[in-house]
Amino acid sequence: MDRVKAIMKVKRYSPRTVKTYCYWIRYFIRFNGVRHPASMGGPEVRAFLEHLAVQRHVAAATQNQALNAIVFLYRHVLEQPLGEIGEFAHAKQPRRLPVVLSHEQVTYVLNQLSGPMHLLASLMYGSGLRVLETCRLRVGISISNVRLLR
Repeated sequence: MDRVKAIMKVKRYSPRTVKTYCYWIRYFIRFNGVRHPASMGGPEVRAFLEHLAVQRHVAAATQNQALNAIVFLYRHVLEQPLGEIGEFAHAKQPRRLPVVLSHEQVTYVLNQLSGPMHLLASLMYGSGLRVLETCRLRVGISISNVRLLR
């Protein structure tokens, strides 16, 4: 691990990346029964990555980070080819929510509201007010708008 840290320091990796890569390299070695990485190859890496996706249910970015740490180990530290990893179970990408609702979707949401909530939501949509700004609004009546009855 000292060699991994030294090479990463020479290559000017951030301290956080160094810490994370060391974690994944240690995890990979422990997963394979504390064998030296030089005696392992593609099949062990594939088994490790599948373990992360299937048993640990890690995010896709986490699985990629672990793979990058192992590739760094083989390419820059051990200076030996990793070998063919082959196909492995990839972690699922999270479903992305749309950034902006369509006009029809906004209309549908507004029609589900009633009373003051409909008024507030319509105001927010039409004016671009934030939630807290809308909640701080106060209703005021000026005397010039009121007709005096005689």
